Amino acid sequence: MLDKLNGRLGGTLSFGEPMSRHTSFRIGGPADAFFIPRDAHELKRALQMAQEMGISVTVIGNGSNLLVRDGGIRGLVIKLSGTLDYVHVLGNILRAGAGVLLSTLVHVAVEAGLTGLEFTTGIPGTLGGALSMNAGTFDGEMKDVTSQVRVLTMMGEEIELKGEELDFGYRHSALKDKNLVAVEATLALAPGDKEASLARIAELHRLRRERQPIALPSAGSVFKRPPGRFAGQMIEQAGLKGYRIGDAEVSALHAGFIVNVGNAAARDVLDLIFHVQSKVCEQSGIWLEPEVRIIGEDKREGE
Repeated sequence: MLDKLNGRLGGTLSFGEPMSRHTSFRIGGPADAFFIPRDAHELKRALQMAQEMGISVTVIGNGSNLLVRDGGIRGLVIKLSGTLDYVHVLGNILRAGAGVLLSTLVHVAVEAGLTGLEFTTGIPGTLGGALSMNAGTFDGEMKDVTSQVRVLTMMGEEIELKGEELDFGYRHSALKDKNLVAVEATLALAPGDKEASLARIAELHRLRRERQPIALPSAGSVFKRPPGRFAGQMIEQAGLKGYRIGDAEVSALHAGFIVNVGNAAARDVLDLIFHVQSKVCEQSGIWLEPEVRIIGEDKREGE
């Protein structure tokens, strides 16, 4: 069935693509079919064709908050990082494609004399991924700057979401809840001081280098923050800093991160996540909820 997509989608289509090439964890089995559209029209066509053919679809951004199981992903994977990466400045408004990296977006904003996106400094994902999970830090969240998002349903239907329709919450949005694919967002910023913004960005980069294991492959913070608590602190208090299963390790620098110290398999990471959840729950009564998106199938016996 998937071979019928060949020659009909435009863009870049491949088969059996290792997802380890497309995740910041450097982990993941093969995607049956892997597609990078050149524009929103090709994205819409791919979704419609997959729907007509009964092919399951998984949409990813930059793979920076993603763990793909060792058996890979069945059906069609569509990657938006590297496409839909435009940014238009319209006064205090940015209109940007969902595939643009947050690092590019904040740079464009600052160069235009706008402030409001500095909090995204160091977040390695795309705008689309950030919108889906309402990415943020203590300095701000995507909900603070997002006024409108143009999305596609998995059937290729185009919808505009505004205000309360976006249903932003902690690591949550209507996009995530309803499996919608962001195409473009309108971000409302404020006039700012370029030098002050650059200084804040430099400070955030410095703090990230000091406190986070950015030299090793990871998927960022593994667990959501429990109300009134810090996941990393709870994991450290459970004595799990540096704990390792295979080549997956609870970071010795920041216990909220799991890092790939060599050739970790997804199964190593999943086992380590469960071990951390169990030990923290034993000590605190709180079961940590993963923030990282876990997709795909386990590897079958004999593979």
